[in-house]
Amino acid sequence: MSDDNDTVVLDADEAQSALDNAGLRRLVEALLFAATEPVPMGILRERLPAGTDLGAILEDLQTLYQGRGISLERHGDAWAFRTASDLAPILTQQVDQPKKLTRATLETLAIIAYHQPVTRGEIETIRGVAVSRGALDTLLEQGWVKPGRRRESPGRPVTWVTTPAFLDHFDLNNINDLPGIDELKAAGLLDARPAVAALADRWPDQMALEEQADADEDEDEIELDIGAQLDDLSGDDEAGLLAADDEDAVEEENV
Repeated sequence: MSDDNDTVVLDADEAQSALDNAGLRRLVEALLFAATEPVPMGILRERLPAGTDLGAILEDLQTLYQGRGISLERHGDAWAFRTASDLAPILTQQVDQPKKLTRATLETLAIIAYHQPVTRGEIETIRGVAVSRGALDTLLEQGWVKPGRRRESPGRPVTWVTTPAFLDHFDLNNINDLPGIDELKAAGLLDARPAVAALADRWPDQMALEEQADADEDEDEIELDIGAQLDDLSGDDEAGLLAADDEDAVEEENV
């Protein structure tokens, strides 16, 4: 006897000479019990003497196991012992094992969610550090991200996008339901100062230009405000001069 295709193998000649009908039924029962997967009828026939009525044996076994804790079930052309279906709720035990995500993984997920489609290089630019393989592997394992289209740029890097499983897990109808910057700030989950400092370190010239542009814009607003005030004052002065001229004219007439 040897192991072949996860079944117990018995030489066909030995089986033919040693087994009667009851013995053949026991052999089929043993073959099915020893198998780790459903056994095709062709494999069962190879293990039995020629002319054996395999269909009748399987029907007998099905009848024998009716009402027991296990039953003989057919799956296409294959047969297997399975736990009785009415016992499945009792035997099934679901154990949730929450997996804690690292900060790097959470940051990577957030960048993909808000900037998708985004390449690995772009993720690294935003985070300021290299993306570890483990972070993307974890997100792929969770089914929250998947590869998107390749960029039409040198090297044609692959992009990353979120999946429907991501929306389902975080209770989002679509990606537009992600909280905005104002909502994140209001919840105390976003502080712009570290980001501004990081940008200043990374692109000091650009930040200086933007600050100068803001200063120029403020200066223009101040000049416009002062000009408007001067216009108002000029109007008042002109009205005063006209009133004075009228008074002088009246005095001359009286004289």
